[in-house]
Amino acid sequence: MPLTLTFTEGALPEGAEKQIVAKLTNSMLRWHGLAGNTVMTPTITAQVHVIPKGRTFTGGQELSGAWIEWKTPSFAFATREIQIGYIEEATHIVHEASGGNLPKNQIWVNVVHAVDGAWGIGGVAMTNAELGEAISKG
Repeated sequence: MPLTLTFTEGALPEGAEKQIVAKLTNSMLRWHGLAGNTVMTPTITAQVHVIPKGRTFTGGQELSGAWIEWKTPSFAFATREIQIGYIEEATHIVHEASGGNLPKNQIWVNVVHAVDGAWGIGGVAMTNAELGEAISKG
């Protein structure tokens, strides 16, 4: 489940990425009842993108911000409770990491669901059912 954390240069303290990624990952696992799952945990990967100042925008105007995006199978983030809870917590994690300097209304979270059968793990294309079965063993 790839996590992409993107933020404007200077919006977060340098070096905070590792701690933020760990907290976002742990939060996602916990909200899905998968904390400590030996199959799911290593499938969560992350990329951090730091965008130079002057290259991030909202409403066509320059703005410093942060974006949290997950790519998951359709069974992830499937309940309203998980959606609301995770997004609130993830926003708080980034806001706190900024020392309170990045306003919550400049932090965006979204989830993209992958096509069923398009999860490639270890060179194997897995369906949602196959992935769910593997996760249930961990």
